[in-house]
Amino acid sequence: MNKIFIDGSAGTTGLRIYERLKERKDIELLILPDELRKDPKSIKEAIFQSDISFLCLPDDAAREAVALAEGSSAVIIDTSTAHRTADGWAYGFPELSPEHRQKILACDRIASPGCHASGFIALVYPLIKAGVLESSAPLSCFSLTGYSGGGKKMIAQYEAQDRDPLLHAPRQYGLGQTHKHLKEMQCQTGVDIPPVFCPVVADIYSGMQVTVPLHKSMLKGASVEDIAKIYKAQYNTPIVYCADCGEEGFLNAGALSGKDTMAVAAYGNNDRIILCATYDNLGKGASGAAIECMNIKLGLAPETGLEI
Repeated sequence: MNKIFIDGSAGTTGLRIYERLKERKDIELLILPDELRKDPKSIKEAIFQSDISFLCLPDDAAREAVALAEGSSAVIIDTSTAHRTADGWAYGFPELSPEHRQKILACDRIASPGCHASGFIALVYPLIKAGVLESSAPLSCFSLTGYSGGGKKMIAQYEAQDRDPLLHAPRQYGLGQTHKHLKEMQCQTGVDIPPVFCPVVADIYSGMQVTVPLHKSMLKGASVEDIAKIYKAQYNTPIVYCADCGEEGFLNAGALSGKDTMAVAAYGNNDRIILCATYDNLGKGASGAAIECMNIKLGLAPETGLEI
């Protein structure tokens, strides 16, 4: 039986991973008592005992945990930002190409994608790969997320009985264009410059919708139908092409809340096109993606134990 350790199991992503894995009969979870959760010696011992260790930590703490793992045979799956563009690490997005999947299989250091970045990369990577979108195209990205993406502090703010009434309205952030996902978005798609990025947090617990607008002139003559064909050829479960809004023309950012799937689509006309990815910021945008990588490393179907 494979032994799994979650370093940071009290955080939003770590807790979600724990909740998904605790009922599985094919793995054994290694659990540290509360008083030892931040003890380096205990963490190191748990990593060395494990077959796979998830790091659900702030960036600096994740780097420290990787250092503790030196000399162990454990596979490390890091859900932080720390290693998503680092040399020697596999990027945990197997749907992008056979090469991505093979690197996940071959590597014992895997960086799980960021939530906002996952949608942007899923939408843009196949178009650059197919040659219909130039890497030099100046892109922008609008991303609406549930407040759970902000961690415990933000969750407490939104769920407080006496919360600020202003929290009912969507709030844009990352205004200085220095969001931590930008480097990853650029690196993993191959675009020459990072997109103008507009993340917005909404008054929903979980859910995410990433939109990339394009002018027809940016697409070498490709149509909405052409893009749909590219996405359909690129993706299968847990990422699917789905252009059916289902709500009389409205796209609901919470439509896949609680799921580990992602729906991608293209809309528009002969002049202007919008690319959209809808998913759960805690699912395919976080814990679901990490567990998918674990399943691949264990030789299981990627969707094992996921909500598809």
